[in-house]
Amino acid sequence: MLKRIFVAAAGAAALVMAGAVQAADPVKIGFSISKTGLFAQAATSQIQTYELWREQVNTEGGLDVAGTRRKIEFTFYDDQSNPGKAVQIYEKLITDDKVDLLLAPWGTSLHLAIAGVIERYKFPVIGNTAASVQLRQLKAGYIWFPTSSFPDKQSVQIAKLLKSRGVATAGLVTNQLPYTQENKKFVLPALKSQGIELVVDEDYPPDVKDMTAVLTKVKNAKPDAVLAYTYPADAVTYMNGAREVGLDQKVQVVLLGPQYDFFGKIFGAARNGIFTMGHWTPLRTDWPTAKAYYDAFKARWKTEPDFLDAPLVYMSVEILQQAVAKAGLDRARLRQTIASETFATINGPARFEGVENVLLPAMISQIQDQQQHIVWPPKERTAEPIAKPAWK
Repeated sequence: MLKRIFVAAAGAAALVMAGAVQAADPVKIGFSISKTGLFAQAATSQIQTYELWREQVNTEGGLDVAGTRRKIEFTFYDDQSNPGKAVQIYEKLITDDKVDLLLAPWGTSLHLAIAGVIERYKFPVIGNTAASVQLRQLKAGYIWFPTSSFPDKQSVQIAKLLKSRGVATAGLVTNQLPYTQENKKFVLPALKSQGIELVVDEDYPPDVKDMTAVLTKVKNAKPDAVLAYTYPADAVTYMNGAREVGLDQKVQVVLLGPQYDFFGKIFGAARNGIFTMGHWTPLRTDWPTAKAYYDAFKARWKTEPDFLDAPLVYMSVEILQQAVAKAGLDRARLRQTIASETFATINGPARFEGVENVLLPAMISQIQDQQQHIVWPPKERTAEPIAKPAWK
C-alpha cells in the first residue's frame, strides 16, 4: 500500500515537473527579413527593433501568454528583398518550423506577397512597414497596419500642406516600385483638388544610379515645389542630384529616406527643411512611452532609430504582446482580440477597423535642426513648418 502511494506521489510530481518544463518552453516567433537586396539598408532598424523588444521581454521574465511567462525565441530567414522568397519563408515558418507567432517582413511589396499565405493558414500578423490601399481592397482578415500612411489619405494631407505653403506648381519624380507608384496615383488628383498644377511628372527605375537628366528637367520647369517619391536608397541619389543641378525650391518632399539615421549621417544639416512621410516623433509629450523607446533604442544600438519604420515595428510588437497576454496563442482568439481591442503604443492608442488603425490620423513630418517634427495637420504638430534652407 505504502509503495503504491509513493509511486502515485512520484507520478504526480513528475507530471507537475513536466508541466513546469512545458510552461517554460520558449515561444517560437518567426519572420523574414531583408538582410540582403534592395531593401536591406532600410530593413536594418526593423531587425534591431525586433531584437530590442525580445531582449526587453526576456529580461522581464518572458512573454505573458495568458498569464504564463515564456521566453521568446526567434526563427528568421533572409528574404533577399524578394516577395516570392518571402512567401516561401512564411510557408516554411508555419508548416515546417511550426512557429507560435509571426512577425512581419519589411516593406509594402513583401506584406502584399505574404497576405495570401497568412490568410490561407488563418495566422494573424500585425504588419508594420507597409500601407497599401490594395490590402484594404483585399479585405484581408488576418493582417493589420498600425500606420496612418495609406497613400490615399496621406496624399490629401501632402496636397493641403503644399497649398498652405503657397505652392501653385509642382514637379514630381517617382520610383517605379509599387508603394511609390500607389502614392503617385493618389497625389495627382489631390494636387489638382488644391489647384496645384503638375508641370513635370517623371518615373525612374528602382536601381537608378544618376538622376541628373530628370532633375534638370524639373529645374528647367521652375516649379514652386519638388516631390521626390523615393525609397530610402534612391533618396540618396535624389539628394545628391538635387544639390548638383541646383534645385533650390523651398518646398521639397522626399517620401522615404530622410527619416533614417543613415540618411542623416550622409547629409547632416542638408536634410533640414525636407518634408517627408511620418507620424511619429519622441517629441510628442502626449505619447509618454515614445521617448522611452527612443532612449532604449539609442542605448542598445548606439544610433538613433529611424522615425518611420522603427516605431511602426515597435508598435506592432506592442500590440501583439498585449493581445497574447489576453488571448494566449490560440489563433482564432488572437485574431478576435487584435481585431476588436484598443492597444497602448508609443504612437498613441491603436484600434483597428478592417486593416487600418483608425485612431491615428495621417501626418506629415519635416526635418528641423536634425530632428523630425510633425508639422501637418496643424492640430498634430510639434513645430511650425519652415522653408527649406539653401543646400549645404
